[in-house]
Amino acid sequence: MTATVNRNAGDLVIALSKGRILEDALPLMTRIGIEPLDDPAKSRKLVLDTSRADVKLLVIRATDVPTYVEYGAADLGVAGKDVLMEYEGHDYYEPLDLGIARCRLMVAGLPGQDFSRRRPRIATKYARTARDYFESLGMQAEIIKLYGSMELAPLVGLADRIVDLVDTGNTLKANGLVAMETICEISSRLIVNKAAMKTKHARVSEIIGALRAVVESPA
Repeated sequence: MTATVNRNAGDLVIALSKGRILEDALPLMTRIGIEPLDDPAKSRKLVLDTSRADVKLLVIRATDVPTYVEYGAADLGVAGKDVLMEYEGHDYYEPLDLGIARCRLMVAGLPGQDFSRRRPRIATKYARTARDYFESLGMQAEIIKLYGSMELAPLVGLADRIVDLVDTGNTLKANGLVAMETICEISSRLIVNKAAMKTKHARVSEIIGALRAVVESPA
């Protein structure tokens, strides 16, 4: 027998990224009266009931959040700006910067390393953003797509530079790398399905307004 999700057509579904964004977003949700009934850190459930009977939370991979929202599987979502910049679709609204999970998307590398190669090699999982950035500098970079341990690439000669998220910079420092250029400041954004904005306008607007009030007011 296949298990099904206990979701009514009238439910309001909010998709949250796993990890740091989830940790930072849950206190915001609590402040607007939406609390998961199960502890996301302990529960194996990916669809969580909340203190509001008509609101469900989806806990999914960060890169999947805009897909779920664009295609209507979720009415709202919270995703990092880095994910949204890489996502190819744009069929959703982005009404609010939540100001959580802040970091910077940066170019980093070994200090003093030659960067005069005609077509520098850049290791990153942010291929689209990195390509656009170096093109804006008039450089045709060769993008090497990696999904982890980015700092290793310059150390073994795989790449001249990396493009990655930087928070404290401790990981770079531990591997002998330095941050060189900031591509953009990153924070988490609230995104909304366009159809839901029409069909569930009152409730979606209520969520947006409540979150805006929380973000703009002291904790």
